[in-house]
Formats: sequence, structure tokens, C-alpha cells
Amino acid sequence: MYNFDFEKPTTIADAVAALASDEAQALGGGQTLIPTMKQRLASPAKLVSLTGIAEMKGVCQNDDGSLTIGGATTHATVAAQAGAYPALAALAAGIGDPAVRNRGTIGGSVANNDPAACYPSAVLASGATVITNTREISADDFFQGMFTTALEEGEIITGLRFPVPQAANYQKFEQPASRFAMVGVFVAKFADGVRVAVTGASEDGVFRWSEAETALADNFSPDALNGLAVSSVGMISDLHGSAEYRAHLIGVMTKRAVAACS
Repeated sequence: MYNFDFEKPTTIADAVAALASDEAQALGGGQTLIPTMKQRLASPAKLVSLTGIAEMKGVCQNDDGSLTIGGATTHATVAAQAGAYPALAALAAGIGDPAVRNRGTIGGSVANNDPAACYPSAVLASGATVITNTREISADDFFQGMFTTALEEGEIITGLRFPVPQAANYQKFEQPASRFAMVGVFVAKFADGVRVAVTGASEDGVFRWSEAETALADNFSPDALNGLAVSSVGMISDLHGSAEYRAHLIGVMTKRAVAACS
């Protein structure tokens, strides 16, 4: 490691002010940023911890039935308190190991937009809203490619608002050492349609499988996906699996998610 300044503000306003200084970076649970700093792949001059901001923590159910989750809420807390959205709670419970779940935060994961992270698929499939210190961003506008989002310099995720679907499920084919998704598929069925989001597979990060959404809107069953396939073009290919293998897994995991919804 190297020398850097550290601040732990207790209000969103103070955090935004601290992030305005040169080479300052927000710190959630640090599950990605700290290892990156240890490898000298990032070297911010100041870390601004968001974990001391009480208003950015916790899960609450709104009058319309949606859930609002604070950006500094840990995975373990989401797993324990998001029972009104069982698929989201189950997803959180399957992230990493207990150490990761008790330190990592939902806001940090979504802001980082790792191509193999679990939460982006839930945000996109749910049609969630990302709430920042300055605005609200729809999920469809938020994710803009691998490790890239609509967040501007100094903007932080203060919370996320999730509509709760009629049925939903997340299926993850995980890399056993890291427990990241080689392919993860989140399916959410709403009264006005179905949304299917895929993580872990594409070089561009999380994406919606529109062909599956159309098929499932007409017939919400695994059989509706027969004959559908995702192109392997643009899929990740590495020592864990080829692009063709990941493309095949998308179909398999989507069918499993739909079957688990019924």
C-alpha cells in the first residue's frame, strides 16, 4: 500500500464536499477498491468512506410496495431485511463469503459495475431506480458498459428503489473460487411484461435479453425459450469458459430462473 488521506463523513453533504478535492475517491465496503489499490492499479490520494452515513443504510418498504435500499447497506443486511423481495434477498445471500457480505455494499457494487457482479442484473431486471445525491437514474440508462456507468465525477449512489415484481428468481453459475458469476440471469415478471438481465457473460457487462423477454411475456414458462439462443459474439472467453459456453449457459440459467418462479 501507500500513504493516502482518509475521511469518514457522517452526512451526504459532507461526503460530497470531501469528494470535491483532487484525486478523492468514494469508498463503500472496499471489496474491490482496496485489493485494486494493493496491486497499485489505483492510487487515489484520498478515500472518502461512505459507511458512516446513517441515512444511506437500511432497507425500507414504501407505500407503493417498492423497496428503497440505502447505498451503504451491506449485502448481509440486504439478505436479512429485503424479505419483501425474496429473489433480491437470495441474490445478496449468495454473494462471496460471510466476510464479503458483511463489508461489501450494494451501492459500491452497482457503482463499480463489475461485468461479473450479481447486483447489476437485479437492478436491470427489476427496472430499479438508482438514486444519487443529485438525481434519479433509471436502470436502463445507468449501466453503460464494463465498469462504466452514468455516474458523474463526485456523484454517489445514496440509494436504490426496487419495484417488487409478481415473480422473480436469480440463477448463478458461479466460478467456484471467487463466487463471481460466470453467468448469472435475473428474471422478473411484472403485470405489464417480463425483464431478463444477464451478468457475467458479456464483454460489455450486464445486458437485457430482449428476445427472451418477448417470448416469456406471451408464455411465462421454460418451454417459451426453446429455440432461442444468444450469439457468442461479444461474450467473455477466458480460462473458466469459452464465449460459446457462456452463450449456452445464458439459455440454461434463464430456463432455470423461469422454472423457479413457478
